[in-house]
Amino acid sequence: MIERILEKQILAKINKKKAIILMGPRQVGKTTLLKSLFEKSTEIIWLNGDEPDIQSIFENISSKRLEAIIGNKKMIIIDEAQRIPEIGLKLKLITDQLINVQLIATGSSAFELSNKLNEPLTGRKWEFKMYPISFQEMVNHHGLLNEIRLLPHRLVYGFYPDVVNHPGNEKEILKQLSDSYLYKDLLMIDQIKKPSALVKLLQALALQIGSQVSYHELAQICGLDGKTIEKYMMLLEQSYIIFRLTSFSRNQRNELKKSRKVYFFDNGIRNSLIANFEQIENRTDIGALWENYLVSERVKYLAYKQKWVNNWYWRTTEQQEIDYVEEENGQLSAYEFKWNPKAKASIPNSFKKTYPTATINIIHRENFEQFLGVKG
Repeated sequence: MIERILEKQILAKINKKKAIILMGPRQVGKTTLLKSLFEKSTEIIWLNGDEPDIQSIFENISSKRLEAIIGNKKMIIIDEAQRIPEIGLKLKLITDQLINVQLIATGSSAFELSNKLNEPLTGRKWEFKMYPISFQEMVNHHGLLNEIRLLPHRLVYGFYPDVVNHPGNEKEILKQLSDSYLYKDLLMIDQIKKPSALVKLLQALALQIGSQVSYHELAQICGLDGKTIEKYMMLLEQSYIIFRLTSFSRNQRNELKKSRKVYFFDNGIRNSLIANFEQIENRTDIGALWENYLVSERVKYLAYKQKWVNNWYWRTTEQQEIDYVEEENGQLSAYEFKWNPKAKASIPNSFKKTYPTATINIIHRENFEQFLGVKG
């Protein structure tokens, strides 16, 4: 079994008098992680927010009813908590009234859960984000050399746990995920009026990874207005399917200030949406796949290492561009991504002149492990 980085971080917060909230997309292993930590314990009550009877129990719950349900248990775990109405107030009730009970809740929709928790649980929770398996976790599992050898496979099929654990069945698993299950929470939200348009939007985004996206252009492709596109984009991001990078701008007049790029948290989901599982040797989009892989894995690395940074990409009106820019403690670092180590790569002189203290890095397949926090 692959050990997840969050295991030790969660264990360190047990019995600290705060709720533990574990967020992330469906099927990334949130429940599996918690079971690996606590399944053998007899002092835990498990509840699944997807089940109607559990939702009914919480409709008019009181502290006395909660005490009766929990009994002598020392921990309550609520899976898919976002499905329970007014869940923030219910979790606050448990945290405030049952002070000797450790509460853990998982959720697959930040739109449904985080918005409901922020006010009721202010100062009362530890929040963690869990993603598909990371490069670091796979290196920890079977070594750097093995994972580097599997890099072409990861660029095509990604890191969802079922995909990693069932070699040979990748296409079928990814099709099931991308067909419906991954969007289950989104399709239950009243704001999603046209599920077919949502799929068109995802396919359009999948074809534009690593490129600037235009909401106006996406609206034309999907047959929606610009405001609806922006709303759908926000919901997709809050469901941990995509994430956005905005453009970096501070000094130059010709720097783009309001543009954006979109990435998928998992290459396999991206490829499934466009039904393209061709191996990398025959692909014309290897540069986009490589960039999506590196940026998404960097996001995982930063989250799990609890490193707080700002990140963007950089582009000018003259089409000069840097793939990725990061700022930590006031220090800028610029990164250009190249799949081929021998490919010519350069950082625009205008960037170097404007930001002379920025470090410059070219990341390719022979040195990428350092960018993802693994020493070669």
